[in-house]
Amino acid sequence: MADFADEAENDAPVVLVVGGGFAGLDVARGLGECPVSVILADHHNYHLFQPLLYQVATAVLSPADIASPIRHILKEQKNAEVVLDELTHVDLDAKIARFQRTSIHYDYLVLSMGVTHSYFGHEEWEAIAPGLKTIDDALELRRRVLLAFEEAEREEDETSRRGKLTFVVVGGGPTGVEMAGALKEIASRSIPHDFRYIDTKTARIILVEAGERLLNGLPEQLGERARRDLERMGVEVRLNSRVTGMDREAVYLGEEYLPAQNLIWAAGVQGAGPANSLGVELDSIGRIVVGPDLAIPGHPEAFVAGDLAHAEDPQTGKTAPGLAPAAKQMGRHIARVIKEEIGTEAPTPRPPFRYRDKGTMATIGRFKAVAAVQNRTFAGAFAWLLWSFIHIYFLVGFRRRLFVVLSWMWNYLSFHKGARLITGYPEMRIKKPRRSASPPGDANSREKTESTEPS
Repeated sequence: MADFADEAENDAPVVLVVGGGFAGLDVARGLGECPVSVILADHHNYHLFQPLLYQVATAVLSPADIASPIRHILKEQKNAEVVLDELTHVDLDAKIARFQRTSIHYDYLVLSMGVTHSYFGHEEWEAIAPGLKTIDDALELRRRVLLAFEEAEREEDETSRRGKLTFVVVGGGPTGVEMAGALKEIASRSIPHDFRYIDTKTARIILVEAGERLLNGLPEQLGERARRDLERMGVEVRLNSRVTGMDREAVYLGEEYLPAQNLIWAAGVQGAGPANSLGVELDSIGRIVVGPDLAIPGHPEAFVAGDLAHAEDPQTGKTAPGLAPAAKQMGRHIARVIKEEIGTEAPTPRPPFRYRDKGTMATIGRFKAVAAVQNRTFAGAFAWLLWSFIHIYFLVGFRRRLFVVLSWMWNYLSFHKGARLITGYPEMRIKKPRRSASPPGDANSREKTESTEPS
């Protein structure tokens, strides 16, 4: 196994950043003028704007619209190198990070690998109900969603057809709310005229939440507003409902058996990467508990940032949320700490990290959103415009901002979702294939078929 650090051209301190998300990029870019050697390692070659992943999954945007190659982002930064590899182990005492294909000695370490899905001990559910954390997840969900309508179009068996037209989203946080609203818009507004034998408007979208309300991270009135907006759109919202089991044909909500062949998981997260093997304190969902300066206690050279960090405000005791603004603030804080300590024989005490809450928001559908910004709440069209502006601002690169704006404009003017592509090999599951076919353009036959569909 090669030692990447041995190839360094100078004796500058090595700052190893693992993870190219918001926090990792802000650390790397914040050290651009610092006399250090920055190594950013990630098992993907791109920076991903996760908040818009659901729009890839629902065919509004393409992957390239929300992702940018890390090498391109850092191409002008002379002291930065990019390593495409996956972290397997960190020896905190020896200051060595081991990857699948190399090992790196570091002077400073920043772990910012984010979080992954948590199925609460039921890992077998992952194959049935995929989550949404990566581009691969989004493409798989898009494939499943679009394929479900294709299967229903060819399915003669009524019970099986209804199962294919039933979508259950598990989890009432922002991702679940946004997915449920987007799925309903696809079925009701984007594709009704694309199919001959099914009425896609009859598709059931069911949002399941184990708690008493939606959007637990927002004020209660906004969670209630989101519920009302979703129900007006036609989404069925099930509160105080816990998933107890699932298979390819149905999901169990307590004792209730709910036939559904399309399940999407947005209910929980847990720490990603080899956090469990570090021998450090973790919280209940596997995030690394850090000190006020975001360093691992006992290892001042090792920081944790972003969703992987359990960081409590020393004054309020509140934990920094798993949001892009929090991750960026952590990244900038760590970069400042390192810059102040480089070349200093007697560094001053590190300032504590203080999260500045700039607001939380979630979109529900066309001109429907909720937002809480600096003790003020907004809902409806203004909140939707605010959500749109903020998400455009956080995208990396002018090209992506322009493409996303144009895609949104086209989508909202025409209801057309241009990325409706089924990728991979479409293995269709059809219980009783439909045999007959009406001649193309036979409107009377289509109207007759649709009139017999169950409501």
